[in-house]
Amino acid sequence: MKSNKRWCDRIIEGIIPIHKPAGWTSHDVVARMRRILGVKRIGHTGTLDPAVTGVLPLCVGRATRLVEYIQDLSKEYEAVLTIGYSTDTEDSSGAVTESIEHEIKITREQVELVLRQFVGPIQQVPPMYSALKHNGKKLYELAREGIEIERKSREVIIHHIELLDYNHTEKYPNARIRVSCSKGTYIRTLCVDIGRALGLPAVMSGLVRTATGGITLDKCYTLEEIQQLVEQGEIQDVFLPIDVAISHIPAIVLEQSLINRALYGQIITIPESCIEGSKLDEIEQTIRLYNEANIFFGIFSLNIQSLLLTPVKVFLPSETSSNV
Repeated sequence: MKSNKRWCDRIIEGIIPIHKPAGWTSHDVVARMRRILGVKRIGHTGTLDPAVTGVLPLCVGRATRLVEYIQDLSKEYEAVLTIGYSTDTEDSSGAVTESIEHEIKITREQVELVLRQFVGPIQQVPPMYSALKHNGKKLYELAREGIEIERKSREVIIHHIELLDYNHTEKYPNARIRVSCSKGTYIRTLCVDIGRALGLPAVMSGLVRTATGGITLDKCYTLEEIQQLVEQGEIQDVFLPIDVAISHIPAIVLEQSLINRALYGQIITIPESCIEGSKLDEIEQTIRLYNEANIFFGIFSLNIQSLLLTPVKVFLPSETSSNV
């Protein structure tokens, strides 16, 4: 492989949209990318189970400082829901805990009617086979020891759900669904809950993450493609600017003199004209800050009432540039 030194000196941060392969953990992907790129400072933006494929944005260099904001983005998935049996893991990899032996007569119309019930805020009980922790230990570790603990339900939001395909010719009918949802949604649990609403056990038998925010699957690169681009010296074309991944955060533009003061940690008062027409709906509002040349300077906290601007994540101008 050609040396990575030439491009690493020039490209020190950004977002790389990866198409995670099946059988890899998110950490496996990060470790592999560190070897390919020759860069240590890489972080992923949301764990995917090993069997799950799809969109896994990686933050490189100083972009790792924005992981928490990218993790908050809505996600989109395509899942296969199989009706007629359940497992201890809520997906098809687990041990069967219940199965229906008689013919299952569920129509497409019945499935679509139930799906509509899940749009909006819903309550979910996180599965035991998850990376959530209890007293410092991951739930799936406890589950493997045969230990089950009580989990509190929590609210998640299903923005959109639709039935893409329905096959009822098999012993266990399966439905392929598309789901747009908030951070923290367990699609496995959603499938189980949909089955319960149909009066039957169910599992998730397949899952692909098709989007994280505005980063869609068709914009992602496989690990093999990344390897090839590094060898060809074209890896710089893969990086998305830092602020592209956080475009959901409102942006304001300030003149450079005010920005210079903010860069040195000063709390400044901005002109009211700077927020006219901006979609700011909270008293303490997180914003992206740009100068008049559309150069990104970081994430700031803005008090709408006092117009005080406080730095949160500052990026020096030599390190970033993009459009609002």
